[in-house]
Amino acid sequence: MSYLKIEYEIVPTESFCVIRGCSGCGRKTHFRNTQKFRVNANGNRVDVWLIYQCEHCKHTLNLAVYERQKVSSVPKAEYESFLSNDAQLAQQYGKTLSLFQKNKAAVDFERMNYSYVKLHETIQHSGSDKSMELTIHNPCGLKIRPEKQIADVLGLSRSQVKKRMAQGEILVDETDFGKLHFYSPHCIM
Repeated sequence: MSYLKIEYEIVPTESFCVIRGCSGCGRKTHFRNTQKFRVNANGNRVDVWLIYQCEHCKHTLNLAVYERQKVSSVPKAEYESFLSNDAQLAQQYGKTLSLFQKNKAAVDFERMNYSYVKLHETIQHSGSDKSMELTIHNPCGLKIRPEKQIADVLGLSRSQVKKRMAQGEILVDETDFGKLHFYSPHCIM
């Protein structure tokens, strides 16, 4: 029996986009990451915000990264990165779902661009039968249907995946939060 085990991770390729009512446009619009921070220090307390901007009228939305924190509780290197508007750090925070949840900001998952990165692949040979186990890690908690994830990784259509699931050729286990496990008793790649 040949056994193929592959692990992937879903990685956002850009910051999350926020849907929010814009006072400048007078309607709900999309806000994008400007890759800039606003830092306000008052005595021994500091506030840090990640600045988002309306795509249409350029009104801003500040997402709190730190609120009323002691300056000593913010790592010095990170504080310096905030002050210098480090684009890489802004991208990192722009892909941190907990930041948006904390700020009660609605993320537009429909406009989310992401890719699948193969973490590793293991092949064991011991006969002519073939089976496959696939694990897809979703550390950002992106809302992507299981059959879409499988279809994207295997290069199949969603209807093909649904058909194979109905026939028992693909078995899906979603019990582990942030991971999708799928097993096929017959290798379908």
